Amino acid sequence: MADFTQSEISRLEAGLQKLLKSPDIRIPPVARKGVSVEVLVGDETIGTVYKDEEDGEVSYAVNITLLQEDLPEA
Repeated sequence: MADFTQSEISRLEAGLQKLLKSPDIRIPPVARKGVSVEVLVGDETIGTVYKDEEDGEVSYAVNITLLQEDLPEA
């Protein structure tokens, strides 16, 4: 797993805000190197971002977690 720079975190945050049309999305600074970063909407963690560097290319995987109890009734 690759480390995130603060510049990268800022760019990811801006990109997710634009893509998901939500200025409430934020990614707090990483306390430790080499870990994933959390994605928050307001104060609630909704997922994580993982960074992968392979063959000179960088990609990011966003994993969003939804709890069944948070889904609307069928």
